[in-house]
Amino acid sequence: MLDNYLPILIFIIVGILVGVGPLVLGYFLGPRRPDAEKDSPYECGFAAFESARLKFDVRYYLVAILFIVFDLEIAFLFPWAVVLDELGMYGFWAMFIFLGILVVGFIYEWKKGALEWE
Repeated sequence: MLDNYLPILIFIIVGILVGVGPLVLGYFLGPRRPDAEKDSPYECGFAAFESARLKFDVRYYLVAILFIVFDLEIAFLFPWAVVLDELGMYGFWAMFIFLGILVVGFIYEWKKGALEWE
């Protein structure tokens, strides 16, 4: 019975080796020449002048929501378009409802002014 899990175990081991292996190799084989410039925090090419605990404008979060709205839409539209013939009218109306919910999010962001840049 455990023979069925051998491919999964091999897959997990190979995944760990591919993910962690280059990091370990880079740590041991890479050059270590630290200086003040390399050890300083990087923020847009210049030194930080304010606290990192400042509150962001709500438009920052609205743009993030807008990205998620369109990212989700595209991620679901392509596979849906490929199998639309097999899904029939049920698939059509399910996607219609999904896009309707996304349009509500888009209209919310539009009303909040997230699409207007200053």
